[in-house]
Amino acid sequence: MVEEKYYGANAIVDSLINHDVKYVFGIPGAKIDRVFEVLEHSKNPKTPKFILTRHEQNAAFMAAGIGRITGKPGVVLTTSGPGASNLATGLVTATAEGDPVLAISGQVQRTDLLRLTHQSMKNAALFAPITKYSAEVQEPENISEVIANAFQEAEAAKQGASFVSVPQDVTDAEVKSDVIELLEAPKLGPASPIESTLLSQRIKGAKLPVLLLGMRASDPDTTKAIRRLISETHLPVVETFQGAGIIPRELEDDFFGRVGLFRNQPGDQLLKKSDLVITIGYDPIEYEPRNWNSDRNANIVVIDSMRAEIDKNYQPERELVGDISQTLDFLLPYMKGYSMPEESKEYLASLRKTLQKRDTPPEITKDQVKNHPLNLIQALQDRVTDDMTVTVDVGSFYIWMARHFRSYEPRHLLFSNGMQTLGVALPWAIAAALVRPNTKIVSMSGDGGFMFSSQDLETAVRLGLNIVHIIWNDGNYDMVKFQEEMKYGDSAAVKFGPIDFVKYAESFGAKGYRVEKAADLEKVLDKAFKEKGPTIVDVPVDYSYNQSLGKTLLDDQLH
Repeated sequence: MVEEKYYGANAIVDSLINHDVKYVFGIPGAKIDRVFEVLEHSKNPKTPKFILTRHEQNAAFMAAGIGRITGKPGVVLTTSGPGASNLATGLVTATAEGDPVLAISGQVQRTDLLRLTHQSMKNAALFAPITKYSAEVQEPENISEVIANAFQEAEAAKQGASFVSVPQDVTDAEVKSDVIELLEAPKLGPASPIESTLLSQRIKGAKLPVLLLGMRASDPDTTKAIRRLISETHLPVVETFQGAGIIPRELEDDFFGRVGLFRNQPGDQLLKKSDLVITIGYDPIEYEPRNWNSDRNANIVVIDSMRAEIDKNYQPERELVGDISQTLDFLLPYMKGYSMPEESKEYLASLRKTLQKRDTPPEITKDQVKNHPLNLIQALQDRVTDDMTVTVDVGSFYIWMARHFRSYEPRHLLFSNGMQTLGVALPWAIAAALVRPNTKIVSMSGDGGFMFSSQDLETAVRLGLNIVHIIWNDGNYDMVKFQEEMKYGDSAAVKFGPIDFVKYAESFGAKGYRVEKAADLEKVLDKAFKEKGPTIVDVPVDYSYNQSLGKTLLDDQLH
């Protein structure tokens, strides 16, 4: 009996198995095709399922979607040359926005690394500035340990992308070393008990303390701990875009909106008036401190799993660093019986009325064709249940959604808030549909952003995923358009030609609907939500209201 050889490619796949990877996204190529052969034909039932995509960038977005939803690194696998370089936008987005990803790409054989040959490129050097970890395997016996370190770095706070380049002759080489088993991540304890005691005293002595919740506060344990604390204290809460959904329906009276992009919102007013801002799992990239603490007068206490990034507008008086959920649970007993001062309760009641008023959509007229953004948001709010995931691309609608759409479970409303990357919504929706197969997934984009990643509609159709993708259609790159109009009085280079998105969807084997009149919106959405498999809904939208919306945009977003 001939013993089967064990190659570098086997070590790569077994390393993924040992790290409990469920899905691998990507596109094959000659420099790494042996890995794809092992993935496709493995007899191990724990082998990750490979998802063939239509573009490497979309594959990176899908892996990042897995990372954001689960907190565990999503994996993308590509070939050399442009197969690797096409990952750049996806990986820089993941690193900036805190999504754990492991990217593995092929490379020319080691003897060609310093030659100008077909697809020879300094892979590790290319990705070093935009990832947390970037390495090229030079010794086949070291494959597993490089991958183990890449996983570890991607998952450690602040989470982000790791990149591993593997030369072709390394994947094709025989390997004798055992693959490294999954190691338990070190468990952080709570922050100093003394600090928790001092924080409780600080909160009780404040007139208007407020919690600012960010991306690192959205994991399941931290979310539960925050909800326990708010249930006991009813401290007012503001979320960043990536902290969306931490506050549940039953605590909605303690929620004062999201902050980011726009100023003079209730959440901004609350942060400005507060005499104690407690940031929990907050990352400056979500909403720069210069925007909510421009006068540098805020008293700030940080609760996080890592040290704060200090700048002139963000100088915490104390930092409680450790496991966030344990820190909050240690704080909770000291907050028993806490009640906000009466004067603050009156102020919060007035803010709550402002929140409710601004979310009210206008009446639809009989002959109206285009939909006001608030009408579309309300129609979605009526149909999206708490267990559904909503993925949001970048465009004018992104501002409206972040400001007005309510979500009540963490990591169920996804925004690209650090890089503001076009094209993320559909790939994220594909990832969400794989992780949460028993719910409808709703994604949305503008008519511009949709075409950045729409080729992977075929992937969604092939996999039979239950995704409703809504296109906010206005015929322009409108987020650029209305800001140009505000700055220069006119726009430039933003208008493109029309696409029949219904026929486009049908050509992929998806269902396609168009809202011909504003009054038909709800009827069309009802049909779309009942469909099985991917469905595209083309909704003409009226963005003439963006000029007034733009007056609340932060100055640094217009530059």
